[in-house]
Amino acid sequence: MNFTNPFCDADGDKLREECGVFGAVNASDASAITALGLHALQHRGQEAAGITSYDGQHFYSRRGNGHVAENFSSQDAIAELPGFMAAGHVRYSTTGGAGLRNVQPLYADLASGGFAIAHNGNISNARMLREDLVGRGAIFQSTSDTEVIIHLVATSRYPTMVDRLVDALRLVEGAYSIIVTTPEGMIACRDPLGIRPLVMGRIGDATVFASESVAFDVVGAEFVRQVEPGELIRVGFDGVVESLHPFGQHNPRPCIFEHVYFSRPDSIFDGRSVYAARKAIGEQLAIEAPCDVDLVVPVPDSGVPAAIGYAQESGVPFELGIIRSHYVGRTFIQPSDGARHSGVKRKHNANRGLVEGKRIVLIDDSIVRGTTSMKIVEMMREAGASEVHFRVASPPTAHSCFYGVDTPERSKLLAARMEVGPMREFINADSLAFVSIDGLYRAVGDTARDNGSPQFCDACFTGDYPTSLTDLAGKHERDAQLSFDKVA
Repeated sequence: MNFTNPFCDADGDKLREECGVFGAVNASDASAITALGLHALQHRGQEAAGITSYDGQHFYSRRGNGHVAENFSSQDAIAELPGFMAAGHVRYSTTGGAGLRNVQPLYADLASGGFAIAHNGNISNARMLREDLVGRGAIFQSTSDTEVIIHLVATSRYPTMVDRLVDALRLVEGAYSIIVTTPEGMIACRDPLGIRPLVMGRIGDATVFASESVAFDVVGAEFVRQVEPGELIRVGFDGVVESLHPFGQHNPRPCIFEHVYFSRPDSIFDGRSVYAARKAIGEQLAIEAPCDVDLVVPVPDSGVPAAIGYAQESGVPFELGIIRSHYVGRTFIQPSDGARHSGVKRKHNANRGLVEGKRIVLIDDSIVRGTTSMKIVEMMREAGASEVHFRVASPPTAHSCFYGVDTPERSKLLAARMEVGPMREFINADSLAFVSIDGLYRAVGDTARDNGSPQFCDACFTGDYPTSLTDLAGKHERDAQLSFDKVA
C-alpha cells in the first residue's frame, strides 16, 4: 500500500496480506460493529488500525498503531466515533512507512463534502499517476497509493460522487477492494478482475461489507453474497442498495493465495470454504508426492488443514509434532546475540517425545526465503526425528506480488534462485515436493489450470500477471538508463 519496498516478518519468510477492510451503514452502533469486524480481520493486518464514522453532519476519525483491541476496545474510544455509518481498516506497515499518516481510512474534505476511503490491494501505476498529479499541483499527505484515488476523485469533472469515483478508478490499474464513505452514503467496489476479496452482508436494516465472511460471523451479520469483480455497490441512507457494473466484462482472477494462506480457514472465499479447500490441497499433495513415513506433522498454524488432508489421503497418522506458542509478540527481550536468532524456537517447539526416532513429513503452506523451513527441519532433527521430509501446499513461490501482498523482491525468493533439488539441500530435508499448479487448481476450482483463461491470479507461482505493471516497467527503464549512463 506504500511506495516503498514491503517486507514480511523478521525472517522475511512468510507472505502477508497488507490490509483488511470493514464497513457498516444505517447501523445505530456502526463504529462498534466496525471495530468488532476489524478484530475478526486482525490476521490481515496487525501493525495499525483506523475507523472513520459519520453522523449525518460530521466525520470523525480515530487511528492508531497496534492491534484493534489496543485502539478500539474501550467505550470511550467508540464514543469518539458517533454516527450510523463507519468504515475501518487494518494494515501491515512497510519499510519506510511514515506512521499514522499512512493509516487508513484516509480522509479528505472535497468540494462535494467529506470523503473517506479504506483500500485493500495495490495500484500498480500509482507512481506514474502520482507524478502526474504532483506536476499539476496536487499536494500529497501520505506515501500511500490510496491517496492517488482521492486526488483523482477530487479532480474529476463528473457531477456525482459515484461518477467521479468511477472516473478515477478507470485510470488506475492493479488490485483494489475499497469502501468509501461520503455525505450521500457508502460505496463499495472491487477491481474488474476481483483480485482482492470483498463480501456483503446485513444486520437488520444495516448493510455491511468486509474483506472476509468470517467478520460477519463475529458481528452477527447474515452473509448476502460476494461483491462481484468490477461491481460498484452504493448504499444510501434510505436503505436503497444500487448495484452498478461500470467497467465492462472481464474474466475474473481472484487471488489463489487466499485459499492457500491469507483468509481465515472459517471464511468462505469465492463461494468455497477455505478450510475445505486447504484440506483438498493436502489431499492432492499426498496424491502427487507420497512419502513413506510414520507421521504427518503440520507446521502450525497455517499448515494444519493441508496436513489433515494429506494424512487422510495417505493413511499416515496426523500428529502435532510441533507446538506453537500463541504468546509471542512483535517485540521480545533479547539478552544476547544468540537470543536474537531464536525467533523460530520462540514461536515453535518440537514435541520431542512424539517425533524422536520417527520418520516424519512436515506440511507447510509455502516456502518464501526458506530460512524458517530450514530452521524447522533442523529443530526436528535435533528432537531426534530419524527422517525429515517436507511437503508444501502450494507451488514454488518464484515471483513477487504487486497486488497488495508483501512478498520480498524476487532475488530473495528461494524458488526464484533454485530448482527443487538445491532447495531441498538448502533446507536440509530428506525430500522436498510442492503441489503442482494444476493440482492446486483441481483442489480449489475442480479443474486444471487453463493457460488461455486461468481462473485465479497465480502470478506469484507462474509469473503470469493479469494486469499491466506500469510502475515496475518504469523502474526497469530508469534502472537501465542509469546503467547506460554509468557505462557511458
